[in-house]
Amino acid sequence: MFCGINVGGKNMINKINLQKTVDSALDLFQYIGIGKLNDHVLNVLQAENRTLDFHVHEKSDELFYVIEGTFEMELDNGIISMEQGDIIIIPKGIRHRPICKSLVKCLLIELDGTLNNENTGGIYKK
Repeated sequence: MFCGINVGGKNMINKINLQKTVDSALDLFQYIGIGKLNDHVLNVLQAENRTLDFHVHEKSDELFYVIEGTFEMELDNGIISMEQGDIIIIPKGIRHRPICKSLVKCLLIELDGTLNNENTGGIYKK
């Protein structure tokens, strides 16, 4: 899953296999932190049979990359179907909610502190 090299005694450069890492999740809706990119956090998770409440991130855009499976992203003006290999970026301030009818495995990228119990259906643990 993770393979790293120490650079200059301070920083670790990691190679991460998204598929193997998300497959290692023991439970659905388990957010697995795989790294940071500047002030953003990268998490992978598996979800199934779950529709989150509509919510808005006021301070952060949110990126979803579908590693495996399908889901729908509902916005005020319609629904966007997502499948393996698709990326969608939800701009900050846009009301949205993911609809996961069948098993989907995703990478999420957003500003650190964006995810919380309110916008993850009460399942987020840092």
